[in-house]
Amino acid sequence: MLVIRQADGSFQRRPIKDVPVRPSHIALLPEARLLVAGGRAGKEESGAWSPNAVVFSLESGDQEATFCIGDDIPALVTDRGGSIWTAYGDEGIYGGHPESAAGLAGWSADGRATWAPGGRLPDVPLEGCTTATEGDRVWLVWYSGSRRGGTFLTRITPSTGEVTSWPSPVRDPDGFAVRDHRAVLTKRVHNQRSTEVVRAKLDGDTWGVTERRKIRVPGRMVMRCGQGRDGLLWLRAGDTWLRIEA
Repeated sequence: MLVIRQADGSFQRRPIKDVPVRPSHIALLPEARLLVAGGRAGKEESGAWSPNAVVFSLESGDQEATFCIGDDIPALVTDRGGSIWTAYGDEGIYGGHPESAAGLAGWSADGRATWAPGGRLPDVPLEGCTTATEGDRVWLVWYSGSRRGGTFLTRITPSTGEVTSWPSPVRDPDGFAVRDHRAVLTKRVHNQRSTEVVRAKLDGDTWGVTERRKIRVPGRMVMRCGQGRDGLLWLRAGDTWLRIEA
C-alpha cells in the first residue's frame, strides 16, 4: 500500500501489489506514475541484466514497464520531465554493467539510457552519495577515490546538456537540497538519533559553509535518508519525515 500526501495536507492511498523487486528507491513520475527500483541487479543465464526497476500506474496499480537501470544504486532521483537519474557505488562501477561503469547515468521512464558524463566530470566517480532537483535541473552528489579526489556536487541541465561540478563543502553527505546560490547538506550519525546540518553558499566558484550544527531527530538515521526537491530537503528519521529549507 502506498500513501501519498497531497499539497493541501490530505492523504490518498493506492494499492500497489506484486512488486517484483526489493524496493530501495521510490520516486514519482509524471502522468500519475510511480517508479520502484532495487539497489542491485543480477545477471540472467543469457547474460542479460535482470530488471530492477518497475513503473506502476497510480490510477490502476498496474505495472507499465520493467527494466534494468544499472547495478549498485545508492542514489536515485526523477525529474519533472520524467527522466531517472542514478549515481552508482563501486560494485556497480566495477561490476561490468556498461552504464554503471561511468558512475552517473540518466534514463528515460521506459529504461533507455539517455545521458552519460562523457568525460565532463572533474574526477572518476567511486560512490554516489545523494541527489536533488532544482526546477528543471538535476544535482548528483558523489565522491572519487583518487588521491586528488573528494566529494563533488554535479549539476546537470537536461535541456541544454550543460554539466557543472563543484567540490562539496561536506564530505560524503547523505542529504542535499539547493535553491539558487544556497544549499543545505546533512551527514548522519549512523543508526543514531542525530545528524549534522550544514548550510552553504556559492561564492564565485566555491561553496562555502555558512552554518554548521548537530541536531537531534525523532528516529534513527539510516542510509538513503534524504531527498532534495526544489530547495527543500526531506529527511527521514525513523518513521518521521523532517523538512529542512535550503
